[in-house]
Amino acid sequence: MSAVDLTQFHKTFFEESLEGLDAMEAALLALDSGSTDTELVHTIFRAAHSIKGGAATFGFTDVAAFTHVAESLLEEVRSERRAVEAELIELLLRSVDCLRAMLARSSSGQPVADAESEALRAELVRLVSGEADATAVVAAATVAAVSGWEIGFSALPHLLQTGNDPLRLFRELQQLGRLEVVRAFLLDGAPQLADLDPSSCHLGWELRLHGDVARGDIDAVFDWLDGDCELTIKPLQAASSGNAVAATPQQAPAVVQPEAPAAGRPVRETAVASSEGGTIRVGIDKVDALINMMGELVITQSMLSDIGENFQLSKLEHLRDGLAQLERTTRELQESVMRIRMLPIGSVFNRFPRLVRDLERKLGKQVRLELHGEHTELDKTVMEKIGDPLVHLVRNAIDHGLEMPAQRKAAGKPETGMLKLNAYHEGGNIVVQISDDGAGLNRDAIVAKAQQRGLIQAGQELSDADVAELIFQPGFSTAAQATDLSGRGVGMDVVRRNVRDLGGTVSVRSISGKGSTFTIALPLTLAIIDGLATAIGSERYIVPLISIVESLRLRPETVRKIAGGGEVFHFRDEYVPIMRLHRAFACADAVTDIEQGIVVVVEDDGRRVGLLVDDLLGQQQAVVKSLEAHYQRVQGISGATILSDGSVALIVDVSGVVRLGQRRKAA
Repeated sequence: MSAVDLTQFHKTFFEESLEGLDAMEAALLALDSGSTDTELVHTIFRAAHSIKGGAATFGFTDVAAFTHVAESLLEEVRSERRAVEAELIELLLRSVDCLRAMLARSSSGQPVADAESEALRAELVRLVSGEADATAVVAAATVAAVSGWEIGFSALPHLLQTGNDPLRLFRELQQLGRLEVVRAFLLDGAPQLADLDPSSCHLGWELRLHGDVARGDIDAVFDWLDGDCELTIKPLQAASSGNAVAATPQQAPAVVQPEAPAAGRPVRETAVASSEGGTIRVGIDKVDALINMMGELVITQSMLSDIGENFQLSKLEHLRDGLAQLERTTRELQESVMRIRMLPIGSVFNRFPRLVRDLERKLGKQVRLELHGEHTELDKTVMEKIGDPLVHLVRNAIDHGLEMPAQRKAAGKPETGMLKLNAYHEGGNIVVQISDDGAGLNRDAIVAKAQQRGLIQAGQELSDADVAELIFQPGFSTAAQATDLSGRGVGMDVVRRNVRDLGGTVSVRSISGKGSTFTIALPLTLAIIDGLATAIGSERYIVPLISIVESLRLRPETVRKIAGGGEVFHFRDEYVPIMRLHRAFACADAVTDIEQGIVVVVEDDGRRVGLLVDDLLGQQQAVVKSLEAHYQRVQGISGATILSDGSVALIVDVSGVVRLGQRRKAA
């Protein structure tokens, strides 16, 4: 029999281990010094135990060795032989960071252990072996006095269906000491052989485990069976082994059931490969909905096929009904498919409690973090790319937004500052807001810096919105000196550029002494956009709906010529440049008279441009196709889509044409 290639499971191991580390970190952050919350400690221990077992199984010995020491320390906490202290929590959080780095090196084939990980492991070893208090010594002596354990183990019928296997459990017990099976028996209510369901278990065992074994090590073996069995464990008395039969490896079958997932009891999820080569965990309800829609589509196709083969004018109404049903089913199928890539933004939010805690300690500030809308879903690709901008904004809010406790107290504020992250759906977009109740933007400092850099003239009148826009200029900062944390304003242009690349916008609203709110608006998905179809000559262009402010007709007298041949018109208390798209894209037979065309006002990063088009054809959803992948990059065009008649329409890159229009206005 050929050996099983375990490398095929490595990717799953890394994914589940990282999820386990996330669970450990969240529980450690929720654990207070002196806490007796056994459930939190149990969660941390289970995650470490699972990572250790997986690492040992797949040959990642350095990871297994490190986690084994951490698990031993956690066992002391779980058995109440060691108190929960702030220093211990900090050490375990450092261990989580170290394990993340070790897993990253393992997955990329680099040497796993380094000087940092070995130093931290040595620190854990010293703590486990050399700092036991009197209580621990007594407990250790008590354990040593026990010569073994009596274990009563009765499986519940559904145990095998959870991925657990009694024989695997027995093999793990054998690693702890000499195992004897005193008795194996059928449970009451077991069905007759003819009625037996192979996926159900109706067996129980009386076991004896001989040797100097800690009770916690036995508990760890049965850790995943909570609710799946009836279990009793008690110290072994001076009892004869009688006719007990020792369980040996030879009695085990060659094939065993797969272990339960690291996150605990198996969940009804499946994995779907994404275009980036990763995987997405998809709830069974989403897969079921997709299958149901496919069934409806097959029924509709069959009905339309029958009408087509035997078409008569009397069936025209049936044809219309079938086409309407096809449209409904296709739209529902599209929504079901898109839901597969939708993931809760909570996986991004979950990194911030740790970040806030570390910055609190580093800066000497007090921060209360509030998270809202963690279950709001967005596309996996969008979520992967929004993480860094959000981290930057959170760091800025704590570093330069929130004041020191003494300053807040002097200003009549609570010493603890508030930082709030909120996510919600609005139309076809997801909106993420980062709010703080700090000092707000320093208007005077921003204006002075802008004058120094020549961005504005001395004495120039600026609205609050204009001042806020200045911080998004490249390299703009009011920080007196550089630090390892980003100052408010440093890198804000990068934040805006990253958000813009996702088809979104970022803005800021600030009140002096009250705080600031940064708002990021993003499309739910990058694969499909809502757009306005426009005609320019014989060609069609799609303008993303998220960027459109208003569409209007202009009279010739409202348009003014400016130097360089540009044109502007007055719109809502400002002059907006006009972009003639037929010139930008070299479209023939297009409308050139402004009075006969329509101006679509679009906005990007607070700047507006009016796009002159021939006509508006209506709103529609566009499936985005990469123009660069199939042809080449075209300035002012972000992609293409195929219309219902089979023709190709280009999608306007709003940020590109706005920048071009603003440059012409400045000229």
